[in-house]
Amino acid sequence: MDKIRIVLAGPRGRMGKEAVLLIEETEHFELVAAVDRINEGKYISDIEGMPNVQAPIYTDIEKCFQDVKADVLVDLTTPEIGRVHTKTALTYGVRPVVGTTGFSEEDLKELKQLAEEKELGCIIAPNFAIGAILMMKFSQMAAKYFDDVEIIEMHHDQKLDAPSGTGLKTAELISEVREAKKQGHPEEKELLEGARGADYEGIRLHSVRLPGLIAHQEVMFGGFGQTLKIRHDSYNRASFMSGVKLAVDTVMNVDTLVYGLENIID
Repeated sequence: MDKIRIVLAGPRGRMGKEAVLLIEETEHFELVAAVDRINEGKYISDIEGMPNVQAPIYTDIEKCFQDVKADVLVDLTTPEIGRVHTKTALTYGVRPVVGTTGFSEEDLKELKQLAEEKELGCIIAPNFAIGAILMMKFSQMAAKYFDDVEIIEMHHDQKLDAPSGTGLKTAELISEVREAKKQGHPEEKELLEGARGADYEGIRLHSVRLPGLIAHQEVMFGGFGQTLKIRHDSYNRASFMSGVKLAVDTVMNVDTLVYGLENIID
């Protein structure tokens, strides 16, 4: 099998460090360069705590793609940077695998059009944990029978977006099989604004941010005389790497944008 040549954006982050190890441990992956906001001209091996990988670091992603032949960009940065990197990668004929949330519908539409024009795969995943993807799929199945549902997503206190991409994606999947409805008492009043959480077609989303958490979500369904809870917990960032590997392998064989790993898991 030919090696898949990978550029990694965000190598110093907690997810990025795990991705460096994943690429090194996967026989048919090769880390050919990294994109970072600092460390221009250095190598991955020059960063404390990193493995002995002689992949050059760039601060300018365009210069990186001009200098280095790459098949895939793995981007684990921020929403603002991730949007720019994804578009730049497609422009240079590189297939993006993006683990950044916060893409708008307009962003996704624009990137999908560009991917199809270039006949390149592009995968954007709000969550790379396979268990989290199954949690979303199971929640969509349950919503066919329970239309009263609330989502509680819990993350570390350094997370920038709320609700999380996983929480929002879960609500979107549920809404595909559930008619929009107002839940709770018809005359319900919030004594404190936001007490009932965000509202997505009547689905209530609650965001918890605390130190000590990584990534957790519980979807609660209610019916007459019963409740159903579907929960997923990520206890470390290595839990996301199986999904990153799946996405990198899959993106080589698609020619459009795929949003969410649930679309590539049977």
